[in-house]
Amino acid sequence: MENVTELIRNRRSVRSYDGRALEMKDLEKLRELMQDTENPYALPVKFELLNAKEHGLLCPVVSGTETYVGGKIKKSEHADVAFGYSFEMLVLHAWSLGIGTVWLGGTMNRPAFETAMGLGADEIMPCASPLGYVANKMSMREGMMRKAIKADERLPFERLFFDGNFDMPLTKEKAGSLALALEMVRLAPSAVNKQPWRVVACEGAVHFYLKRSKGITRSDTLDMQKIDMGIALCHFALTAKACGLRVSFSSVAPAIKTDDEYIASYLIAH
Repeated sequence: MENVTELIRNRRSVRSYDGRALEMKDLEKLRELMQDTENPYALPVKFELLNAKEHGLLCPVVSGTETYVGGKIKKSEHADVAFGYSFEMLVLHAWSLGIGTVWLGGTMNRPAFETAMGLGADEIMPCASPLGYVANKMSMREGMMRKAIKADERLPFERLFFDGNFDMPLTKEKAGSLALALEMVRLAPSAVNKQPWRVVACEGAVHFYLKRSKGITRSDTLDMQKIDMGIALCHFALTAKACGLRVSFSSVAPAIKTDDEYIASYLIAH
């Protein structure tokens, strides 16, 4: 993916679209990209383009488009994280084509989306997104929503990233060659902008942890903050590779004392 840091910095959630149908060349490119969204768990995510009128899809916070993309994945231990990683790859690809998106989890008529996706008993459909060209002006509702969740704000670098253990904040200067990849994690989107990722950088590795937030959807079949962790892993891996770092995925938890939930690690080869 070219210019991944530029895509991450410039991309925003879009709820107001200009009413134009997607051009055929963009639809064809999207369909191609939908077949090429990997994740480190090697769990397949199946995407489908959906028409709102055809399937009776409703989302009160979205205007100006009838086109959506849904994704589904087999239920498994790491399904939410894997889905988040793969869906974010598609979101970034869409933005590179000039197509807006917004992660939808709770603000859609989920039963209709699940029916449209042909969801099996052994599958989950964590999220969907509208697809369209960005309107010149966002709706008043969208503006209010962004203001309410402080959508353009992020926690400081030192609040999210740590040096060796959770007692020592990590500065950008100390992060060195990892600084840009971690900054792209800091800029990642998350459910109501809670930014649940915490990362400990040790010699030759970075370890990702989930710091739970109150009031975020979590059930036996849907864990929104684990989806957020998949987005964070995606941003780190794509940026690290773009920077020429040799990284490999690991799910072996290090001996770091914390009450936060370990998710995964990336090992850095020198």
